[in-house]
Order: sequence, then structure tokens, then C-alpha cells
Amino acid sequence: MLYRLLKWVLLGPALRLLWPTKVTGTEHIPATGGAILASNHLAVADSFFMPLRVPRRVTFPAKSEYFTEKGVKGRLKKWFFTGVGQIPIDRSGGTAAQAALDTAIRLLREGHLLGIYPEGTRSPDGRLHKGKTGVARIALEAKVPVIPVAMIGTDEVNPIGSKMWRPRRLEIRFGKPLDFSRYEGLQGDRFVERSITDEIMYALMELSGQEYVDIYAARAKELMAAEAAGVRPAVPAQSAREIDRVPESKAS
Repeated sequence: MLYRLLKWVLLGPALRLLWPTKVTGTEHIPATGGAILASNHLAVADSFFMPLRVPRRVTFPAKSEYFTEKGVKGRLKKWFFTGVGQIPIDRSGGTAAQAALDTAIRLLREGHLLGIYPEGTRSPDGRLHKGKTGVARIALEAKVPVIPVAMIGTDEVNPIGSKMWRPRRLEIRFGKPLDFSRYEGLQGDRFVERSITDEIMYALMELSGQEYVDIYAARAKELMAAEAAGVRPAVPAQSAREIDRVPESKAS
């Protein structure tokens, strides 16, 4: 009820009026059944503008901190994020990470649309970064198509660190569904999951027109912070845990 109220009465009309958006490819979104909407991630605003243009309800996995903050502000945050279709995920790794995967798979099998940002966090520089393989594992386990989504211009509406959204025309492009049924039964194979993830990222690169860089967005943030501080960063290998976590829907 709250989701529909926000989308059609309280929030949606204002967003449509103040940020006119060109939308293409919505015919690629199935009318029923589970599917993954895999999007590039330029700004927090992505999670508001994309669901607004999808006829069906979109559910996003979001970091659990949004649901556990104490006090009145914390209760309001929990109420809001629950109302707009977010589900909490624990990103601490191990059993928690598997539970997050299981939740996403269950929702898809129940016929929901699941929004995922394969980069795992917002792009710190406007480029498209290496995807985490959680999206591939979820798609294989749930046996659902992946629809690439390109958000264009949201980083100018809602730049990193900004408190106010700026007026700008936006564009959202929904691409043709990607079918990975040829890999059925191969979930858990890290080479297969990496291949699927790379295919998704290539589709996003073509759809968005972004430059692709073969490092994780979180690592790019670390490098940029180190450069700004004049510190030479260490170069640790990416861990399997970092690669395989469920990508979150909102960046810290």
C-alpha cells in the first residue's frame, strides 16, 4: 500500500514533473514472473527514478544498516525503505551473505522483479566498473532473465556528497533480456559466473555508453581517496567473499 501511495500520489508525481525522463525499452520487462533488473549505478537517485518508470513493483536488496538505526530517525528510515520495496541484507560475509542470496532467489521464484546494481556501489567517477558475480549466481539459481538497465544523467541530478537534487533531463534505457539458461546447473562454477557477469556488464556498457574499467567500484573509491590524501595505496587481491556478495542497492 505504501509503495503504491509513494509512487502514484506522494512522491512519483513530483519526480515526474521536476525531472522529465525519456524512457525506452519498457516492452522488455515481462508482465509477470521473476526477472532481474541489472542497472548501472551513478547516484542514490537511481533507486527512485528507475522504479518510477517500471509498471510493476521493483524490490531492491539494501544494506541492513538502513533498517537498524535507532531513534525516531531510524524508525522513519525503516518505514520508508520498507515502503518503497527495499529488503535488508547483511553484508558481513559468510552465512549472512548466503542468506542474502537465498532471499533474492526466493523473491524471484515467487515472481518478483528484483533490482540489482552489479557494481555493488555507486560509481565514484562516472565510469562503469567490474561487476560482482552475485547477480550471476542469483540468475542461475532462480532461472530468470536479466534485463540490463542504463541510468543516464542521475549523477548530475544527485552528485556524490550533494544534499539537494538538481534539475536535469534524465534518460532510462531498458535493454533486451539476457537468457542464461544455457548455463543451467552450473551455478557455483566461478568461471561460469564470471562469464555471465561480464556479459551483463558488456550489455550495460553498450546500453549506457559509459567507459568500462576492469576494477571494482569500491576499489576505485579507495584508490581515489588515497590519491587525494597523497598516500600510495596497497594492492591486495580481491577476495572471493568480496566478489560474490549480493550487490546492494544503495551506496554508503
